[in-house]
Amino acid sequence: QVQLVESGGGLVQAGNSLRLSCVPSGRSLGSYVMGWFRQIPGEERQFVAAITFGGTKTAYADSVKGRFTISRDNDKRTMYLQMRSLKSEDTAVYFCAADLSWRTLTTTPVECEYWGQGTQVTVSS
Repeated sequence: QVQLVESGGGLVQAGNSLRLSCVPSGRSLGSYVMGWFRQIPGEERQFVAAITFGGTKTAYADSVKGRFTISRDNDKRTMYLQMRSLKSEDTAVYFCAADLSWRTLTTTPVECEYWGQGTQVTVSS
């Protein structure tokens, strides 16, 4: 019954920054791990970043390490993806996801219990 809602996407120039947000509707997700994925038309959805409930453990795709930062504010029930030094290849629809299992989120995300509908990020050069 829980839905995830992404926001913050838009059109930005290469080198600039953008922050995405993900908020669950309905009941709280409790201790779920959460993450971000992105999909380019014609390609498979790819892992971007993940974070545990407490925020002490994070993981990033190699392509975004050093540029993107995942975080969450449980009091606000919000997960964030701070994207810096954006490149044209970052252009994609970005989705947030949540699951009870870190392994599921990072290895078989198609099985994640909750997904958002995505927000478009377009980086122009």
